[in-house]
Amino acid sequence: MNEPMKTHTARMELIQVRNLKKYYAVRGGFFQQVKANGKAVDDVSFEIYDGETLGLVGESGCGKTTIGRTMLRLIEPTSGEVYYEGNNIFHMSGGPLRAIRRNMQIIFQDPFSSLDPRMPVGESILEGLRINRIGTRKEQFDIMIEVLRKVGLEDYHARRYPHEFSGGQRQRIGIARALALRPRFIICDEPVSALDVSIQSQVLNILKDLQEEFGLTYLFIAHNLSVVEHISDRVAVMYLGKIVELAHREEIFRNPLHPYTQALLSAIPIPDPSIRKKRIILKGDVPSLFNPPSGCRFHPRCPFAIEQCMVETPPYREVKKGHFSACWLNG
Repeated sequence: MNEPMKTHTARMELIQVRNLKKYYAVRGGFFQQVKANGKAVDDVSFEIYDGETLGLVGESGCGKTTIGRTMLRLIEPTSGEVYYEGNNIFHMSGGPLRAIRRNMQIIFQDPFSSLDPRMPVGESILEGLRINRIGTRKEQFDIMIEVLRKVGLEDYHARRYPHEFSGGQRQRIGIARALALRPRFIICDEPVSALDVSIQSQVLNILKDLQEEFGLTYLFIAHNLSVVEHISDRVAVMYLGKIVELAHREEIFRNPLHPYTQALLSAIPIPDPSIRKKRIILKGDVPSLFNPPSGCRFHPRCPFAIEQCMVETPPYREVKKGHFSACWLNG
């Protein structure tokens, strides 16, 4: 079981995730009995502090997006708790849940599939304001125009349909839609992974400017470590449903403790052909979530694995102040 963290005590914890689990059952046979459970998220705990950006990184399929969607109850959890300002989201329903969801929004990875192709983008932004009964019709319209301008679009764009925009513009619309309800917390689910590099920097700068202007808090999910380094205050690294390391951005990029984090960082290209970087090449494939290895889940691919790694799951603990790791070698 992961232990609650105690870092940044001077800052308020806006979000607390405690022992979050999300399992997907595979059924079969005449009576559709459960044959196996895919442990997409397996006993994960962390905090997000008010006004910060927590980067969440890892390989595709490690459970990053599942964490984000489960936190918002777009996917129901198997077990665990998520608190927003001390309120347990998983125990809420009806009006209280709707009220707290105004403060917790998401920017999806694929903005095209998240926008209704039959609806002008202005109507998509207005939809959330109408559902939550925010303001008069004129006030709703003014908010919609304001958020479009905040993300670098023009008033006339509100009348256009999603297919009339580029990928970068559609992602700006996704940001505007999330911003319209004036949330405090936004989950950014790989918001720039499908964009060109030049457009990525524009979208990242928009997110940083909006965070400063509106006091936003982000969970930034990505697999691009260069992007995470640019935007995050702290970074959490996931592997096969578990967080294996968490620390301040500068600490984790300068002094990674977990072998998986070290391998990820070694793969970041250096824009200087005269510098030769030592790569850590991981052997084998990522194990199945339905049949994870015993002990440390990373041990079949770890170049430093010892016998203890194969039989005992390493505890996720604070190795030094603010730096957490789940590795027997970091004792």
